[in-house]
Amino acid sequence: MDSAARHGLQRLAAFVAVANLGYFCVEFAVASAIGSVSLFADSADFLEDASLNLLVLMALGWSPRARARLGLVLAFLLLAPGLATVWTAWTRFTSPGAPDPGALGLTGLGALAVNFGCALLLARRRDHAGSLTKAAFLSARNDVIASLAIIAAGAATALTHVRWWDLGVGLAIGAMNADAARTIWRAARKEGRVAPAP
Repeated sequence: MDSAARHGLQRLAAFVAVANLGYFCVEFAVASAIGSVSLFADSADFLEDASLNLLVLMALGWSPRARARLGLVLAFLLLAPGLATVWTAWTRFTSPGAPDPGALGLTGLGALAVNFGCALLLARRRDHAGSLTKAAFLSARNDVIASLAIIAAGAATALTHVRWWDLGVGLAIGAMNADAARTIWRAARKEGRVAPAP
């Protein structure tokens, strides 16, 4: 990768990291206020995305073999929000009532805007730095799907006034993160095998 392309990718990673960190603060605050498992899961995912893009920013100048090793670490990082979601769902399973559907849907709509914008930007560069940028793109793509599911959960909760929609979406977000982790693990192992020895 030439220096101009690297510089452009660094700017992109920095922008995506800041956007994700900012919306993490918003979503975590709303999740805590209304007791939403799906928003908590998604906020953890925003924090993971911010961390992921900061790692991309740091590692762009590394060798392919070093990036592959970091990709293996990132695969485990992608699992963290899923594990946190399972724990939160377990603690909220017996809680009475459902989260506020209006706040749930509106927060999901804001998440959709952030995630869709980041996914579009990252889609053009997903193959520019091996497993690192692939990880960032896959995470953003999954977050678009998660945001749509949160909006749907808000609408379903408004109609039924039960918490199961929120719980189900939260657990599904955790499952998507696990699948993305598996994909990144495979990509990083492949990148490590084809990279020239130092």
